[in-house]
Amino acid sequence: MKFLIAAALATLTCTSSNAQEMSYGEAEYLNSCAVCHGLDGKGDGPLGDVLLKRPADLTHLSERNGGAFPYSRVFATIDGRYPVPSHGEREMPVWGRQFLEQDETLYGPSAGEVVTTERIHNLAGYIETLQQ
Repeated sequence: MKFLIAAALATLTCTSSNAQEMSYGEAEYLNSCAVCHGLDGKGDGPLGDVLLKRPADLTHLSERNGGAFPYSRVFATIDGRYPVPSHGEREMPVWGRQFLEQDETLYGPSAGEVVTTERIHNLAGYIETLQQ
Protein backbone atom coordinates (compact mmCIF):
# COMPACT_ATOMS: atom_id res chain seq x y z
CA MET A 1 0.00 0.00 0.00
CA LYS A 2 2.80 2.44 0.85
CA PHE A 3 4.41 1.68 -2.50
CA LEU A 4 1.14 2.41 -4.31
CA ILE A 5 0.76 5.75 -2.54
CA ALA A 6 4.39 6.69 -3.21
CA ALA A 7 4.04 5.76 -6.88
CA ALA A 8 0.85 7.81 -7.21
CA LEU A 9 2.43 10.87 -5.59
CA ALA A 10 5.57 10.52 -7.70
CA THR A 11 3.42 10.41 -10.82
CA LEU A 12 1.63 13.59 -9.77
CA THR A 13 4.76 15.57 -9.01
CA CYS A 14 6.89 14.55 -12.00
CA THR A 15 7.20 17.14 -14.74
CA SER A 16 7.84 16.50 -18.38
CA SER A 17 10.42 18.37 -20.40
CA ASN A 18 7.62 18.91 -22.91
CA ALA A 19 5.65 20.75 -20.22
CA GLN A 20 8.47 23.32 -19.99
CA GLU A 21 8.86 22.74 -16.25
CA MET A 22 5.20 23.46 -15.46
CA SER A 23 4.51 22.51 -11.87
CA TYR A 24 1.72 20.13 -11.04
CA GLY A 25 0.00 22.96 -9.16
CA GLU A 26 0.11 25.19 -12.24
CA ALA A 27 -1.25 22.41 -14.46
CA GLU A 28 -4.06 21.75 -11.98
CA TYR A 29 -4.82 25.48 -11.80
CA LEU A 30 -5.01 25.77 -15.59
CA ASN A 31 -7.22 22.68 -15.77
CA SER A 32 -9.58 23.42 -12.88
CA CYS A 33 -9.45 27.11 -11.96
CA ALA A 34 -8.40 29.36 -14.84
CA VAL A 35 -11.76 29.18 -16.62
CA CYS A 36 -13.24 31.23 -13.76
CA HIS A 37 -10.27 32.91 -12.04
CA GLY A 38 -8.33 33.66 -15.25
CA LEU A 39 -4.87 32.61 -16.38
CA ASP A 40 -3.18 35.03 -13.99
CA GLY A 41 -5.63 34.57 -11.10
CA LYS A 42 -7.16 38.04 -11.37
CA GLY A 43 -10.77 36.79 -11.45
CA ASP A 44 -11.14 37.52 -15.15
CA GLY A 45 -11.66 34.05 -16.60
CA PRO A 46 -14.00 33.51 -19.55
CA LEU A 47 -16.80 32.11 -17.36
CA GLY A 48 -16.62 35.03 -14.94
CA ASP A 49 -19.27 37.00 -16.79
CA VAL A 50 -21.88 34.25 -16.57
CA LEU A 51 -21.53 33.63 -12.84
CA LEU A 52 -23.79 35.33 -10.30
CA LYS A 53 -20.76 36.53 -8.36
CA ARG A 54 -17.46 37.46 -10.01
CA PRO A 55 -14.65 34.98 -9.13
CA ALA A 56 -12.15 36.22 -6.57
CA ASP A 57 -8.92 37.92 -7.59
CA LEU A 58 -6.41 35.44 -6.17
CA THR A 59 -3.38 37.70 -6.63
CA HIS A 60 -3.93 39.83 -3.52
CA LEU A 61 -4.74 37.19 -0.89
CA SER A 62 -1.50 37.85 1.01
CA GLU A 63 -1.99 41.61 0.84
CA ARG A 64 -5.50 41.28 2.27
CA ASN A 65 -4.11 39.03 5.03
CA GLY A 66 -1.48 41.39 6.45
CA GLY A 67 1.25 40.22 4.07
CA ALA A 68 1.03 36.52 4.94
CA PHE A 69 -0.39 34.03 2.49
CA PRO A 70 -3.47 32.41 4.13
CA TYR A 71 -2.46 28.88 3.11
CA SER A 72 -4.86 26.99 5.39
CA ARG A 73 -7.81 29.12 4.34
CA VAL A 74 -6.96 28.69 0.65
CA PHE A 75 -6.60 24.93 1.12
CA ALA A 76 -9.96 24.72 2.91
CA THR A 77 -11.68 26.85 0.27
CA ILE A 78 -10.39 24.70 -2.58
CA ASP A 79 -11.21 21.46 -0.79
CA GLY A 80 -14.72 22.60 0.15
CA ARG A 81 -15.70 19.34 1.81
CA TYR A 82 -15.57 20.99 5.21
CA PRO A 83 -17.68 24.16 5.35
CA VAL A 84 -15.99 27.37 6.46
CA PRO A 85 -18.85 29.36 8.03
CA SER A 86 -17.11 32.72 7.61
CA HIS A 87 -17.01 32.21 3.84
CA GLY A 88 -20.81 32.36 3.52
CA GLU A 89 -22.59 30.67 0.65
CA ARG A 90 -20.40 28.62 -1.64
CA GLU A 91 -20.52 29.20 -5.38
CA MET A 92 -17.20 27.58 -6.21
CA PRO A 93 -17.20 23.83 -6.97
CA VAL A 94 -16.25 21.48 -4.14
CA TRP A 95 -12.97 20.39 -5.69
CA GLY A 96 -12.08 18.04 -2.83
CA ARG A 97 -15.13 15.92 -3.58
CA GLN A 98 -14.60 16.05 -7.35
CA PHE A 99 -10.89 15.22 -7.10
CA LEU A 100 -11.61 12.40 -4.62
CA GLU A 101 -14.08 10.72 -6.96
CA GLN A 102 -11.43 10.67 -9.71
CA ASP A 103 -8.61 9.65 -7.39
CA GLU A 104 -10.53 6.85 -5.66
CA THR A 105 -11.31 5.37 -9.06
CA LEU A 106 -7.62 5.30 -9.94
CA TYR A 107 -6.00 4.55 -6.58
CA GLY A 108 -8.68 3.17 -4.24
CA PRO A 109 -10.28 4.85 -1.21
CA SER A 110 -7.25 5.23 1.09
CA ALA A 111 -4.71 6.21 -1.54
CA GLY A 112 -7.33 8.33 -3.29
CA GLU A 113 -7.65 10.55 -0.22
CA VAL A 114 -3.88 10.96 -0.02
CA VAL A 115 -3.64 11.87 -3.72
CA THR A 116 -6.56 14.31 -3.44
CA THR A 117 -4.93 16.04 -0.48
CA GLU A 118 -1.66 16.33 -2.41
CA ARG A 119 -3.47 17.77 -5.45
CA ILE A 120 -5.01 20.47 -3.27
CA HIS A 121 -1.65 21.22 -1.60
CA ASN A 122 -0.04 21.63 -5.01
CA LEU A 123 -2.84 23.90 -6.13
CA ALA A 124 -2.68 26.07 -2.99
CA GLY A 125 1.09 26.29 -3.39
CA TYR A 126 0.71 27.48 -6.96
CA ILE A 127 -1.85 30.12 -5.93
CA GLU A 128 0.73 31.37 -3.45
CA THR A 129 3.08 32.05 -6.39
CA LEU A 130 0.44 34.32 -7.98
CA GLN A 131 0.66 36.84 -5.13
CA GLN A 132 1.62 40.39 -6.14
